[in-house]
Amino acid sequence: MAVPKRKMSRANTRMRRSQWKATAPTLSPCPNRACGELKPPHQACPTCGQYDGRQVLSV
Repeated sequence: MAVPKRKMSRANTRMRRSQWKATAPTLSPCPNRACGELKPPHQACPTCGQYDGRQVLSV
């Protein structure tokens, strides 16, 4: 099993961890003109219940 030869310094540890970024979720506007709310892509709109121009959820 590989084991580090030397202890990694605090600066290098923090430099490496600084790259762990959380990304904001991608949101796109609902294509329904009456709604227009932001929703995740490729999912039914939780506000109006439409997906691809069809009513798929009863809201």
